[in-house]
Amino acid sequence: MKNAVIYWSGTGNTTVMANEIAAGMGADTEVFAVSAFTGNVADYDKIAFGCSAMGDEVLEEAEFEPFFTSIEGSLKGKKVALFGSYGWGDGQWMRDWQDRTQKAGANLYDDGLIICGFPDADGKERCKSYGQGFAAF
Repeated sequence: MKNAVIYWSGTGNTTVMANEIAAGMGADTEVFAVSAFTGNVADYDKIAFGCSAMGDEVLEEAEFEPFFTSIEGSLKGKKVALFGSYGWGDGQWMRDWQDRTQKAGANLYDDGLIICGFPDADGKERCKSYGQGFAAF
């Protein structure tokens, strides 16, 4: 199995989440900042996408949104997990992202994992557990 975690992070919070989720998913998981991903999502069995909430609870608009839009059509039947950090709001960006991902035909794992601010020890454990659950999905 080939797995990937592809994320965007503005402050480092989502980077920490990405690394903990990847650790939970196992050693065969590759981790990419969205700006460094040059592969093809079709080459991966499972992909966890991460992006923090921006502005009015939306995905980051300069890098992540264009990337996600460009691969959205390739998600049909793909096992996908979503995660990200936020600093305000109630997680509407994640609910919108989940709906969008399911409409693209992805096989979505659980609810998206959101953590307010920097993941503390409990948050890191939640990320690792989420990754383990996704690996077994």
